[in-house]
Amino acid sequence: MSRPVITLGEARDIALALASTQEADHWGNPSFRVGGRIFATVPDSEHMNVMIDPFDVESAVLEEPDACSELRWGKKVSGVQVDLRRASPELLGDLLEAAWRRRAPRRVLAAYQNFPPPRST
Repeated sequence: MSRPVITLGEARDIALALASTQEADHWGNPSFRVGGRIFATVPDSEHMNVMIDPFDVESAVLEEPDACSELRWGKKVSGVQVDLRRASPELLGDLLEAAWRRRAPRRVLAAYQNFPPPRST
């Protein structure tokens, strides 16, 4: 049985569930920010670019090769591109949370650790 496709609306909901996240324009495309810092962008309706730690990119791609590919900014690895047609909501949520944690201000992280958002099942 195949996985259900994550719609752009569902991906948006997953990102916006993270504390203090705001959606803003980034060169004509949606981006998700915490404390003014981008942690994910949407290049098209089928993909989301998620700025996880560059050291975690290889393992994400190896573990989920159908759903994740390496994202580069020039010669630099900057995260993963997630194929919303192939990723599970749990995978996308985990990647977004990891990227959000990298970018969130300390005060937001401290509050989040005391009151994490409920995870959908």
